[in-house]
Amino acid sequence: MKTVKDVDFNTKKVLVRVDFNVPLNDDLEVTDATRIEAARPTILNILESGGSCILLSHLGRPKNREDQFSLRHILNKATEIFGVQVKFAEDCIGGAAEEAVSNLKPGEILLLENLRYYKEETEGDRDFAKKLAKLGDYYVNDAFGTAHRAHASTAVIADFFPKNKCFGMLLASEIIHVEKVLKDGQPPVTAIIGGAKVSSKITVIENILDKIDHLIVGGGMAFTFIKATGGHIGSSLVEEDKQDTALDILAKAKEKNVQVHLPVDVIAGDSFSEFANTTTEPADNIPEGWLGLDSGPRTNEQFATVIAKSKTILWNGPVGVFEMEKFAEGTIKLGDAIAKATANGAFSLVGGGDSVAAVKQFSLSDKVSYVSTGGGAMLEMLEGKTLPGIQAILD
Repeated sequence: MKTVKDVDFNTKKVLVRVDFNVPLNDDLEVTDATRIEAARPTILNILESGGSCILLSHLGRPKNREDQFSLRHILNKATEIFGVQVKFAEDCIGGAAEEAVSNLKPGEILLLENLRYYKEETEGDRDFAKKLAKLGDYYVNDAFGTAHRAHASTAVIADFFPKNKCFGMLLASEIIHVEKVLKDGQPPVTAIIGGAKVSSKITVIENILDKIDHLIVGGGMAFTFIKATGGHIGSSLVEEDKQDTALDILAKAKEKNVQVHLPVDVIAGDSFSEFANTTTEPADNIPEGWLGLDSGPRTNEQFATVIAKSKTILWNGPVGVFEMEKFAEGTIKLGDAIAKATANGAFSLVGGGDSVAAVKQFSLSDKVSYVSTGGGAMLEMLEGKTLPGIQAILD
């Protein structure tokens, strides 16, 4: 896998696809700069090698060039993180972009305006990709968050750099860490799959069953499994049309000697609210009118016991509605168990929007082995799919 570390960028103008799709507050200030910070090693590597960086990114889902989606709003934060004054071009193609690029000197960084101001970006338009490509001598993809999209700047553009393309350090690192679970996971391998719906995780579970020893199912999706096996789940979230799928997954897991762990007790609320009355109930015998909103104390202990024995851990999705303090305990206990196992030598990979948010909220980022920056992209890799943005560099 060729990365920026293998290339001499002296005097080269390098197009770097980054993922600066970061959250902004009402004053249009960056509230979480994780994705900008994640691109820093690649960008500094290019600058130190004598090149200049032309950064390509999208921000949000603009319809008509709305100002709130302008990448100008992240300039100050990017300058602060890279330690170099980041210049800005008012467009990503055409005269404004070309002039800004022609004035760019080695050691400088130029950020182009939002790619998604053009619908051609998401359409994977070849002509648009060609206009982007003419701005640089070399192409680097460092945007894992969009690697699963066949967009102009993530996949099509690479065609115009048959020999002059490589992976950025972040994207390379993401690939290595996901493969560490899928291909080289030291047993016992435990996958924790949580979140609301079975439907969004079916293909992930099916693809990883051959590679894991334990499957912990938590969050809202657990109730589809519990109901499918004859449990009473009260008013808990359930996908009625996915019960056969749940039974099918349980049968396949048994066939492959994978132990499946479902919640045995839950913290139930009488409404989906921070102000709900709560009670601890058996997971398969929740009274009508009550809904399971977090894993219970016995479940937390059982999950922690499985995690403690694991050498490789994949965590995708919370086990409760952790955004509400009342129902955060299960996710906190789970995160603590993963942190403890990691400290004892296990490899832990956390990915997917909600689990990443939980890890940040409960200050666990430094206590796990790796936190992925791409939710959708990581899920598709775990599903066994080839991502267009990765394949385009390999071709």
